[in-house]
Amino acid sequence: MSDTLRIIPLGGVGEVGKNITVIEVAGQILVVDCGLAFPDPDMLGIDLVIPDATYLEQNRDRVQAILLTHGHEDHTGALPYVLPKIPGTPIYTSRLTAGLVTGKLKEHKLLGQTRLEVVEPGVEFRIGAFAITPFRVNHSIPDGLGYAITTPLGTVVHTGDFKFDHTPPDGRRADLGLIAEIGNRGVEFLLSDSTRAERDGYTLSETTVGDSLHQLIGEATGRVIVATFASNIGRVQQVIDATWANGRKMVALGRSMEQNIAIALELGYLDSRDGTLLKKDSLNRLSKDQLVVMTTGSQGEPMSGLTRMSNRDHRNITIEPGDTVIVSASPIPGNEEAVARTIDNLFKEGAMVHYEPMVHCHVSGHGSREELKLMLGLVKPRHFIPIHGEYRMLVQHALLAEGAGVPADGIFVLANGQVVEFDGTRARLAGSVPAGAVLVDGMAAVDGIDGVILRDRRMLASDGVVMVALTVDRSTGQPVTRPDLVSRGFLQDPDDPMMAAAADHLVAALSQPQHDAHGAELGYLKSKIHDTLSRFFFEKTKRRPMILPIVMEV
Repeated sequence: MSDTLRIIPLGGVGEVGKNITVIEVAGQILVVDCGLAFPDPDMLGIDLVIPDATYLEQNRDRVQAILLTHGHEDHTGALPYVLPKIPGTPIYTSRLTAGLVTGKLKEHKLLGQTRLEVVEPGVEFRIGAFAITPFRVNHSIPDGLGYAITTPLGTVVHTGDFKFDHTPPDGRRADLGLIAEIGNRGVEFLLSDSTRAERDGYTLSETTVGDSLHQLIGEATGRVIVATFASNIGRVQQVIDATWANGRKMVALGRSMEQNIAIALELGYLDSRDGTLLKKDSLNRLSKDQLVVMTTGSQGEPMSGLTRMSNRDHRNITIEPGDTVIVSASPIPGNEEAVARTIDNLFKEGAMVHYEPMVHCHVSGHGSREELKLMLGLVKPRHFIPIHGEYRMLVQHALLAEGAGVPADGIFVLANGQVVEFDGTRARLAGSVPAGAVLVDGMAAVDGIDGVILRDRRMLASDGVVMVALTVDRSTGQPVTRPDLVSRGFLQDPDDPMMAAAADHLVAALSQPQHDAHGAELGYLKSKIHDTLSRFFFEKTKRRPMILPIVMEV
């Protein structure tokens, strides 16, 4: 409706990652962030999880722009998959984020058709019915922004991911004065980061990690390998500083790490410290006590640098006794098992591994409860929507907001796709729009979470597959040869007598007189084969392998 303000999270509530929010007024749509999530362990063969952009695709003529808060993948990673559904949509963001996104769009051949606009903190700009003021926040990557979005029906403040770091590595503090000024003007809705709503106190400054990195690298006698997110440019700078201070040289490994470092260097967000950062071809020319390797894999991702090293599968590095590995990140919820497995494998190879919580080598980029309360106190919103967190985090943040004076009936703990509608006087829930997850395998978006592909993969992983090749008479549908059964992942012995018994059972079932007109139809025969063998194998094994019939007619 044109006379209402609508706020719709399409991702990022009730989950960590996949952040994307729609703000809609006067028939115009503004999108904040467009991120991805890592797949759960049961999403077999899936590389990425992205938001369902059906609502944006259905309303693509009304989408005015995408605002990006910062350069992390959980806020920008879905752009290559969503932008083709809303072609021509411009992107507004900070300078570093624009640089990182440029590399991503170039890789996916979308750069030529996408307009990227760089915005400055504190400088207002307009997009259609929206007047937007970016404000600086601190996070674990430079150039993080929140946005005050003023509409004809009031102002919406979106914090992005934030903490209040009074000693940030780049010296650029969050603009508390501007945030307070925005709050004094009057704010209808605050949408605020909930990732650490369960943690009391304040989040430690990023500079505290620098002290640990200096110590750990200084104490190491052999090669040092540091793993973090490829987009964590602030952490990369701290590793360069610690490397330089200890008289070593650093080499970056991994396509995304190398690409992001190159962009940050070009834009002036990284200082290479007088040649401390060297190219990959220097790797074998440096002695082990001179070398620090920066790589990806802090989340145990299967194809990442650190995981490949732990599995002896990396083309440049083989882990050896005497190596020191620093995992400078904490596991994203759901990745704990993969991270633990990688650390175990590194220890087995003889490395000394430093990781949270055993050693202080990471701090969060998200504000804890006192910082969340400070944001609420500065903004003074009349309505509150917690975002960016699992459901319990949203609830805890909502309780903080109520304690900070936001009326209980003005607080909305949402699920993805739920619509909050505001008519200028009253805010209410107003139904929902399509929202969910789309799974990406390689370069293609293949399915939803409950779709056929993932269901088939789970079945194959659980019970295996039996392929059935059968030749039948074209006119009667009766078998003319004995069926050939082949199994994979089902029976340990391919010559198991059960396969011969299954073939006999199938011949007997298909040889019974047919009492309907479907006897010779291929679809009917395949269904009959599937049902007969499924029942047979379940009775014998209590398992249901996938049955793949191949029927040839003569």
